[in-house]
Amino acid sequence: MTLFFVTGYNISTAVSQDTTDTRKRPPGDKADNTSVFIDANKQRMLGNLTKAEELYIKCLDIDPGDAASMYELARIYRAQRKIEPSIEYAKNATLNDPENIYYQKLLSNLYKQNHQFEESIAVQKSIIEKYPDNYKYYYDLAITYLFAGKYDEAIAIYNELEVQIGISEETSIQKQKIYLLQNEPGKAIKELEKLRDAFPANDKYYAMLAELYLANGKDKQALNAYQKILEIDPDNPFIHISLADYFRKRGDKEKSFEQLKLGFANPSLDVDTKINILLAYYTVSEFYEELKDEGFELSEILVETHPDDPKTYSIHADLLFRDKRFEEARSEFRMVLSIDSSRYVVWEQLLFTEAELEDYDAMYNESKRAIELFPNQPVPYLFSAVASFQKEDYTGAIDDLERGVKFVVGNDALLAQFYAYLGDAYHQTDQDEKAFDTYDKTLRIDPENSIVLNNYAYYLSLENRDLDKALEMAGKAVELDPENSSNQDTYGWVLYKLERYEEAEEWIYKSILNHQEENAEVLEHYGDVLFRLDRINEAVKYWKRAAKGKGEASEDLDKKIKDQKLYE
Repeated sequence: MTLFFVTGYNISTAVSQDTTDTRKRPPGDKADNTSVFIDANKQRMLGNLTKAEELYIKCLDIDPGDAASMYELARIYRAQRKIEPSIEYAKNATLNDPENIYYQKLLSNLYKQNHQFEESIAVQKSIIEKYPDNYKYYYDLAITYLFAGKYDEAIAIYNELEVQIGISEETSIQKQKIYLLQNEPGKAIKELEKLRDAFPANDKYYAMLAELYLANGKDKQALNAYQKILEIDPDNPFIHISLADYFRKRGDKEKSFEQLKLGFANPSLDVDTKINILLAYYTVSEFYEELKDEGFELSEILVETHPDDPKTYSIHADLLFRDKRFEEARSEFRMVLSIDSSRYVVWEQLLFTEAELEDYDAMYNESKRAIELFPNQPVPYLFSAVASFQKEDYTGAIDDLERGVKFVVGNDALLAQFYAYLGDAYHQTDQDEKAFDTYDKTLRIDPENSIVLNNYAYYLSLENRDLDKALEMAGKAVELDPENSSNQDTYGWVLYKLERYEEAEEWIYKSILNHQEENAEVLEHYGDVLFRLDRINEAVKYWKRAAKGKGEASEDLDKKIKDQKLYE
């Protein structure tokens, strides 16, 4: 079999004619360079390319027509990205041994690499003339035509191949792509239709056609193609997702969602694809509220369809957590961990859920379990410490914080949290020097932490030390969180300690107004300020209110009320 384009072709047209010293020598005039050639090959295989190059050149000195040495030198120069000498040696190897297909293939590839497409095409035509039954060479030639921008010539090759071997996926899809490059979608569609007709049981070609139909405004044909896929393969994992997208883009939300549900109920569609679809329902905030109910329904179908995959419970739990349905979210997170306890991120999510529920017993137990499984992760230590703190086990909190802080690396925000809780725990165990030192560390990392500024200032005021520093910190806390009643009380109390009673009265009264309930400590503070302002009757009134308030007042409160006198 010979194709129309190679008739009478001679490879000499593909190589230059200026290398007469390396042409074939007359028979019987060939010197023996075998031993040198063997040594050269050995050096090449050892990776000593410079030495191998020297020996191959020596081979050519002995036998200037040695095509094998020329070929090896061409390969060495190609590896060294010396394209021009590589091409010259490959041309000469081909001239000296025109029957060797490897020499011609190397030369063709070198031309292609050097963007000499016409020369590459000429060599490939010569190869096809010698090996007309090897269809791979036709494909190679078509690709080179594409590189050269000769789309019609490439299509001609593919058409000729179809005559010889029949319609195939490779040739049809390549032609379809070329027609699209030429902005001829009609011809591209016809190519895929021809492929579909040749293989009517292959649903992949209907899917490809559907996409092409849609891209060119042929909605009806696209829908027919999708329906044909359902007919051929009702369990096709992606067909319902494709149909859902089809209906969504055409504004039919109801049909789109019905198809999505069918897709999610299909166990053949992988979990990760379903999860990626679900993520769109709750990571894009502007659509979340509108699509929330659909998201929950899909996540429930997901769990029912894949009950043994922990990822399904995890995504459902994430949706529940975002919707503030913390009890249900906790159950789902626990289900994930019952299937696979090695998922550290889920442990963190579970602990955050316990924090939202304020279930400190559960938080304590689960954080301890997480520490056993992941002893180098700092966050479970922090949650365990918070739970201990809430249970007034300050020594246990300190132990967890001092252990966990060692594992905090490259996360200043988390490190500041550890130090803040450590400072509070040290204070609760009467280790104020450690507390103040730790608060200083916190503020070096996070100088605008209003909680630490407030606590640090208040504890200093209780010790009557560094009151100017305390006032500065308390004032900054009020600036950062001006409506926080605790900050207002602390600022007022530091002013009181500095004997600035008029200002103290103003700020502590603000705190009383902002408290949602009668706070014993704040009411007592206000009574103390009023006493210093010689408003004795009012002071006693507020001390009495403090006695009935919530929280802890001082040990001297009852004496203050009884004696109508200030004790400090």
